[in-house]
Amino acid sequence: MMKNKKWLEWAVELQAIAQAGLFYAKDCFDQERYERIREISADIISNQSEMPVEKVKDLFCGEIGYQTPKIDSRAAIFKDNRILLVKETNGKWSLPGGWVDVNRSVKENIIKEVKEEAGLEVKVLRVIAVQDREKHNLPVYAYKICKIFMECTVIGGSFQINHETTDSRYFSLEELPPLAEEKCNAEQIRMCFQAYFDQQWKTLLD
Repeated sequence: MMKNKKWLEWAVELQAIAQAGLFYAKDCFDQERYERIREISADIISNQSEMPVEKVKDLFCGEIGYQTPKIDSRAAIFKDNRILLVKETNGKWSLPGGWVDVNRSVKENIIKEVKEEAGLEVKVLRVIAVQDREKHNLPVYAYKICKIFMECTVIGGSFQINHETTDSRYFSLEELPPLAEEKCNAEQIRMCFQAYFDQQWKTLLD
């Protein structure tokens, strides 16, 4: 998919044009044309990915208004030169975090996510990086995602098993467990370690 993703770029662009057109167009015939463009973009992705077209539409064609990236927030929490990872129900590990809710700021959201997934109360110290997900993570998605990594420090709380995570531990860079690489990979965790050890770290921007 990464080696030959031009078709995906075309489908994403068609979807963005259709979504904006459906929002701004007043003429009913123009709206029909934009709806057809959206259907074609979903058919392209379904055909190339072998994903059912209805699932593609649910994931890809459900929003209104001008299309913008989704925001994913991730917390880098350190203790004794180790980083905190949480174990998801599929057995893979990741930095605590998730989609930013529409009624929360990025800062408020990461505090909420860490509490839900790791049971910890944290204070946000600084932004490590703002990344374009498709430049770093696989698989490539049919919508754009902006990933924001923040260094946090623990001020209270303790882990409790929940519906999202089954374990929480601190790991050194040399002993990382199997990662949920679509969310965070070794390269991104290494970046968090570099920021942690560099008090003069400047936020990285893609």
